[in-house]
Amino acid sequence: GSHDSFSFYIDEASPVGPEQPETVQNFVSVFGTVAKKLMRKWLATQTMNFTSQLGAGIRYFDLRISTKPRDPDNELYFAHGLFSAKVKEGLEEINAFLAEHPKEVVFLDFNHFYGMQKYHHEKLVQMLKDTYGNKMCPAIFAHEVTLQYLWEKEHQVLVFYHSPVAVEVAFLWPGQMMPAPWANTTDPEKLIQFLQASITERRKKGSFFISQVVLTPKASTVVKGVASGLRETITERALPAMMEWVRTQKAGESGVNIITADFVELGDFISTVIKLNYALDEGEDDTT
Repeated sequence: GSHDSFSFYIDEASPVGPEQPETVQNFVSVFGTVAKKLMRKWLATQTMNFTSQLGAGIRYFDLRISTKPRDPDNELYFAHGLFSAKVKEGLEEINAFLAEHPKEVVFLDFNHFYGMQKYHHEKLVQMLKDTYGNKMCPAIFAHEVTLQYLWEKEHQVLVFYHSPVAVEVAFLWPGQMMPAPWANTTDPEKLIQFLQASITERRKKGSFFISQVVLTPKASTVVKGVASGLRETITERALPAMMEWVRTQKAGESGVNIITADFVELGDFISTVIKLNYALDEGEDDTT
């Protein structure tokens, strides 16, 4: 999976997102475009668009949705500090891949909503219906969702929706079915301890589960590395330790389930995670 999956599209010309603190809003109002260029270096956690991510093997997408202040078209956008692409365009891009690859399955996790009223949620639900139709799998027990089941039903999309709206719509999986504990640290050692502890606490059945192999910059980190950005200052330096942790994991009920990262093309993140599935197959062969 990719963290802030849509952030490749972040637009420096857009206004600042409504969830940003007053200090950031003030910083941008004083320094304008220069401030937004610097912000993008820290807010864009991916360099590949949806199509490239899908082609590389990403199947879980972390999506954050916002309305835009004073937008005459009342559109919905992906957002992370600054606004990104229109949601409709992103969903259609993913659908084009699914149409070409009928046995592939994706997880769309709508986990943050900014500035959205009831009618915005209704608009998004309708957009999902129009784009994916019967490709969406209705919410059932997580452990019943095998690839075989999805292929038989011709389902290719599981939509997780972190809002009470999910209860009212059959094809929206409640947000609690996709927990994603967040370490909120810049220290790779603390991150690994957190990841390990959260897997140990994970319930064996009943939900999917995300391990976020993601470091979060503090304000002081951003100030020190303001011109270089997230990738150079944090992600690349911590990559060897984080990849070592991923390599030693086991997939399955008591192990990892979905693993997300920033800049998913770095190192061999995607191929290493995919290999964990083959190790699971081999383990099953050994026991039968």
